[in-house]
Amino acid sequence: MTKVLILDRSKSMRKTLGERLAYEGYAIESTDDASEASKMCSRMAFDLVLTDDSRTASPLGIPFIVLAGAGDNQIQQAVAAFRDGAIDFLQIPADINRLYDTLRRCSQADGEAQTGDAATARRNAATATPVRARRVRTSAVQPIIGSSAVIEHVRQVIDRIAAFDTRTLIVGENGTGKELVAHWLHAKSRRAAGPFVEVNCAAIPSELIESELFGHERGAFTSAIKQRKGKFEQATGGTLFMDEIGDMSLAAQAKVLRALQENRISRVGSDKDIAVDVRVIAATNKNLREEIARGNFREDLYHRLSVIVIRVPPLRERLSDIPELTRHFVEEISENYGIAPKKIDEDAMQALSALRWSGNVRELRNVVERLIILSGDRITRGDVQAYCQS
Repeated sequence: MTKVLILDRSKSMRKTLGERLAYEGYAIESTDDASEASKMCSRMAFDLVLTDDSRTASPLGIPFIVLAGAGDNQIQQAVAAFRDGAIDFLQIPADINRLYDTLRRCSQADGEAQTGDAATARRNAATATPVRARRVRTSAVQPIIGSSAVIEHVRQVIDRIAAFDTRTLIVGENGTGKELVAHWLHAKSRRAAGPFVEVNCAAIPSELIESELFGHERGAFTSAIKQRKGKFEQATGGTLFMDEIGDMSLAAQAKVLRALQENRISRVGSDKDIAVDVRVIAATNKNLREEIARGNFREDLYHRLSVIVIRVPPLRERLSDIPELTRHFVEEISENYGIAPKKIDEDAMQALSALRWSGNVRELRNVVERLIILSGDRITRGDVQAYCQS
């Protein structure tokens, strides 16, 4: 039996929703207090939390759905809910049937886990994205840190388009976090239970990119000693992230264009077409329109890839996020090293905010790690001046 915790400030909502779900056969507990909810979760293994506030449900570590009333500011509330890790955002009572659908999928996943019906569980994972699978994948993705308007805009765009399979082009300088945006697009999509396959187009020699993307048959070339599936096949049912696509050769671009047009690929050394079901997300640090003018990138491929374009801002356009990013990296790196997080003096934080950051967020993380290793009991302005000047 699926166990549901209703964590809601409205007594009438707890009572009405609890009665309806209990009638449907769910085990229901309810409370309006976050600390009480935490105690209840320690006593009972809940499968799902229904809440009116994502901030109270997120620390519980259980998949949760945020329920909004008709009069709430739903756009801002939805953005906050998904940022905190919600698996869905529903308006009650308008979306009550959608809530039942989610609960039924959760119940089905529980039953399959208990009976050991692995084949059925796999089929439902591919078609329904069970609550647990989606929650685990979303929780595993690093958060997008920052409260600036430009980074909040990026989050909002992710939330708006994640549910659609539209092709997306992510643009931005090196180190801004383009790969992280791609991970979030996948984690919040209907394909979240499927694979997320990455390929760095700049790191693969031009003569091997076709085999890497589309695979090859045994004997297709000298070193092809066995059949190999390419990235497109590996990503079937999920997302293919093509990083640094601006560095791909024109010959490979033509093959990718065909795959996007027809949703079919053929392995190197084979004349057989293979159907693929893949969402393609591409990223580049280049200006592809300039590359098109130079003859280095196909215009038709650009238009295929750029149905939606997400620009990830450089760190110099979001300097107000540096303190929040720095504190996050201090916590993360200290945990990795198994040491207590160091305090950062306020003037040290100001000194960090004054640097150029040509390497963007990636450079900031490296600098924070350097400061943790080389500084004393706390990180001072002197440490920043000594170890971080470029």
